[in-house]
Amino acid sequence: MKKYLYLTLCLPIILVAPVMAQSEDDATMLRKIYDETLLRGEAYENLRSLCKDVGGRVSGSPEAAAAVEWGRQLMQAYGFDSVFLQSVMVPHWVRGQQEIGRIVNSQKLGTREVNITALGNAVGTGDAGVLAKVVEVHTFDELADLGEENVKGKIVFFNRPMDQTQIQTGSAYGLAGNQRRSGPSEAAKYGAVGVIVRSLSTAFDDYPHTGSTVYSFNIPKIPAVAISTNDADLLSKTLEEEPTLSFYLETHCEMLDDVLSYNVVGEITGNEYPNEYIVVGGHLDSWDLAEGAHDDGAGVVHSIEVLRTMKAMDYRPKRTIRVVLFMNEENGLAGAKKYAELAEEHGENHLAAIESDAGGFAPRGFGLDVSDAAYDQIQRWKPLFEPYDLHKFDKGGSGADISALKPQGVELIGLRPDSQRYFDMHHSALDVFEIVNRRELLLGSAAMTSLVYLIDQYGFIKDQPSASGTGE
Repeated sequence: MKKYLYLTLCLPIILVAPVMAQSEDDATMLRKIYDETLLRGEAYENLRSLCKDVGGRVSGSPEAAAAVEWGRQLMQAYGFDSVFLQSVMVPHWVRGQQEIGRIVNSQKLGTREVNITALGNAVGTGDAGVLAKVVEVHTFDELADLGEENVKGKIVFFNRPMDQTQIQTGSAYGLAGNQRRSGPSEAAKYGAVGVIVRSLSTAFDDYPHTGSTVYSFNIPKIPAVAISTNDADLLSKTLEEEPTLSFYLETHCEMLDDVLSYNVVGEITGNEYPNEYIVVGGHLDSWDLAEGAHDDGAGVVHSIEVLRTMKAMDYRPKRTIRVVLFMNEENGLAGAKKYAELAEEHGENHLAAIESDAGGFAPRGFGLDVSDAAYDQIQRWKPLFEPYDLHKFDKGGSGADISALKPQGVELIGLRPDSQRYFDMHHSALDVFEIVNRRELLLGSAAMTSLVYLIDQYGFIKDQPSASGTGE
């Protein structure tokens, strides 16, 4: 009896010991990843090169073409097992040289220049400009209530600010974003001749923030600009006192024919499951007002650094680790769609995709657009990340570029840096290399590399179907 009792008591120790050893080995590996990245990481210098040697990279531009070659040459220099391009046709929108926004003949202000910039994909006014009275709204419902009688022939001013009470600023961005994306077409339905949109920013300053607008079919395309938050407040206050105020805007942007561009892909081949892919990526294009440092130069160098770190540590992955620099996230997602199309066409088995497109600030965790089984598995890895101040492992969005892989059953994950400052400079002239902190940037790379390592080691347990076979 004593013998059986002894064996029974020891059994849990026998079963648990391998799991404990595995966790200890993983903790040691994560420590090595962080040490390599923080002591010898090259993401910051790579970002400097992308921002200063290439600059802003609107899809279809010469700078975007230069960025493709920059990415290819850098990954070849690192000696990745394979580096190649995926051709894709992308839109070619150009801003033009002159952008003018002006309050005209105000009784209080006289004629007053304000800070505006054209929205991406917008049509321009040409040399004649647009001069019209302004009507202010906050929502599409308000616009509909005004109707054609009060909107036709006027400039619609969408002045809904980002909700400052939202702790996660991405949520505030989402709540305010439809006025920029769809506002011009909504206003055109009622006969508006132009649109001014309050910049999607948490800051109060004089910098307008651009971003893509999407025109609806069979609705006239009208000029559309963003106005700085300070000038939005000024315009709104002036309209309260002078409801018949006029505004002049002039832009020279236009959409040209689509041009050939590329996704840039590099990989380290797996030594056990070479046909299983783990993708890390960011988007190579950016807006043209600045250098695209946080959006999304940070994501580009984060992703390249994952593979550089693995090579530097002489780590041979079980699965193929692939970095993808997507083209045309900002105004079309053509690169993302092409990548997913080719993955399906070639029968590639993508286990997971991790995207960095939320800036180079200190990482806080990951957004998980994954199956229940994968979610539970990642939750069990959380203690390994706690020493590195990573604590947010929540279900939610992952990233725009990898979302095209969702129908193929890929587990999608987004790096989640601290969000409080991101929209201060997002899509504006402030998004330059100098505002990126080296240590915070490197921490983001280390976080991504660590998660890639764990996925590579253990794969993902698939959700089990129910007895009925429905999976419900």
